[in-house]
Amino acid sequence: MSDDFSDLPESERPRESGREARSRHRAVPSGRFARFSTFGKLVGGVAGGMAAEGARRLTSGERISTRDLILTPGNAKRLTERLSHLRGAAMKMGQMISLDAGEFLPEELAKIIATLRDQAHFMPAKQLDGVLKSEWGNDWRRQFKWFNPRPIAAASIGQVHKALTRDGQLLAIKVQYPGVAKSIDSDVDNVMTLLRVAGFAPPELEVDKLLAAAKKQLHEEADYEREGQQMQLYRDKLADEPGFVVPRLHEDLTRGSILAMSFEEGVDIEELGKEPAERRDEVFGHLLRLVARELFEFGVMQTDPNFANFQYRRDTGEIVLLDFGACRPVDPDVANGYRKMLKAGLVGNRDEVRQATLDAGFMQPVVVEKHGERVDKMIDIVVNEMRRDAPFDFGDRAFIPELREEGFEIAQDKDTWAFPPIETLFVQRKVSGTALLGARLKAQVNIRRIVEDVLASTEPMKTKAA
Repeated sequence: MSDDFSDLPESERPRESGREARSRHRAVPSGRFARFSTFGKLVGGVAGGMAAEGARRLTSGERISTRDLILTPGNAKRLTERLSHLRGAAMKMGQMISLDAGEFLPEELAKIIATLRDQAHFMPAKQLDGVLKSEWGNDWRRQFKWFNPRPIAAASIGQVHKALTRDGQLLAIKVQYPGVAKSIDSDVDNVMTLLRVAGFAPPELEVDKLLAAAKKQLHEEADYEREGQQMQLYRDKLADEPGFVVPRLHEDLTRGSILAMSFEEGVDIEELGKEPAERRDEVFGHLLRLVARELFEFGVMQTDPNFANFQYRRDTGEIVLLDFGACRPVDPDVANGYRKMLKAGLVGNRDEVRQATLDAGFMQPVVVEKHGERVDKMIDIVVNEMRRDAPFDFGDRAFIPELREEGFEIAQDKDTWAFPPIETLFVQRKVSGTALLGARLKAQVNIRRIVEDVLASTEPMKTKAA
């Protein structure tokens, strides 16, 4: 297979030069030794960068800490470059760091690491052809009028190609990078080692459960047949819901490492920010309602809030939902815990919010015992913002620094360090990631009305104990 575009319609042919295209080809290390070697080069490069930065600071008489030595722009560039080369679980975890910790990193470093969300490296044609032959057979081309060898998107676990079948179906075909599924466990362990050294995972925290959950989720994301089933589930649940488009699964062409679906037109979701305020607020309101329905009605949630998983249709105002690999069942206890907290928050009952938070395991009793005033202050800030019967301005994040300050002071106390229930972390990541998108779009939506409506139209979930 080569980058031969002669069979493609003019609209599908690349507009860049051959040199530009070749610079974006990069084979994915698929063998265990090759991936381990890449991690070794990363560690060596980071160590060298630490030594140089340490020498500079000693010479200038500056204070030295391990975390400061690691989180230099040079080391951030090394991290992004190597993780984008590895792709797979290694790059996925880097993306999660850039999204979840972006507000807590220095601006320059956050921008460098954030490039992991938009990496455009893709497999060389020979490596791509090998994957397609292994899944579809040597004569796989016979199924298509044309198959564009240049991907329209390249992410952490796979890249997406546009193709037209013999019977006229325009498809988006996601092809998994070779070796990423087998390397998940070792990649997660290696990245976590780097995070521990950088101070992101202090030794006082027991992270075994978190690592096990991360590995399980990534193995599920690497199973494209499972993702196809989740995509079909969302298509069924949203069949009568205006405002959303879910691709249609092409079952005959889908395999464990190939996901075939209808190609759906759309632009980056951030383009919605250029629309008039009324349209912007209406569309983002649909997305907020979807998150609430996932939590309290569907019993399943797509837990990856990466902006690339949403696209926008200017002509209809619809949101195209993409990437269902991170779908997971919502624990009934978690859903009911959020229900109790929100109901108490809507009536402004601080004591009930605090107790619901403790009952659900979202916060440990020792936190309230030692830092009760700070906890109550944080509850008051959130409750006062969400219970107002008026549009909430996601672009106005003036209250965030105050929340961060209180949370930071509590976090300094190692006696309070503990992970909340793992299932809570996935839900909270989706909620906070959606809020971050709202901030990027500068949307204004009446959160109270949406929450009240969804809570009123749903019942508490039945738990295992019930």
